[in-house]
Amino acid sequence: MVVGLLGGSFDPAHEGHVHITREALKRMGLDQVWWLVTPGNPLKARQPASLPDRLARARAVMRHPKVKITALESALGSRATADTIDRLRAIYPGVSFVWLMGADNLVQFHRWGRWRDILRAVAVGVLARPGSGVAARLSVAARAFRVHQISRGENLRGRAPPVWSFVNLPLNGASSSEIRARGDWRPGRG
Repeated sequence: MVVGLLGGSFDPAHEGHVHITREALKRMGLDQVWWLVTPGNPLKARQPASLPDRLARARAVMRHPKVKITALESALGSRATADTIDRLRAIYPGVSFVWLMGADNLVQFHRWGRWRDILRAVAVGVLARPGSGVAARLSVAARAFRVHQISRGENLRGRAPPVWSFVNLPLNGASSSEIRARGDWRPGRG
């Protein structure tokens, strides 16, 4: 089984998350995608709404039989992506995991703890996001692992890490920051 992992604050989850999840399922040879709704984000000064509120919103916007909305990081007691991946690989030795991220995250991926370990542990699928394409392709991580990038038309199923793919797709401009700024995200009310 090949499982895509899409981690994030999901504060709030929105159609952009749904869009890249559906595209990843179609394009990357995934059997499932697990959303990892994080307890918090060490790279952000502002902490997110409560985990139960964010999980409820995620379950309301992402309805697909191959997608599971989880609080696995909270359950595992892990905060760093690399630690979460290590734990999941130990718990599910027969599963191949693919880390999914928007191109906006690849731009600052080198700031993540043990980012090189992540790229060596699992395949990584990078999905285009508005305004991030060029910066993502020129990012520290993209340059450091350029020799491990496969062409855009190939999926990640059966590929041993380190391997990563940048997938262009129709863009969806939804943004959690913009949703919060408009006042359209009221935790406790969905």
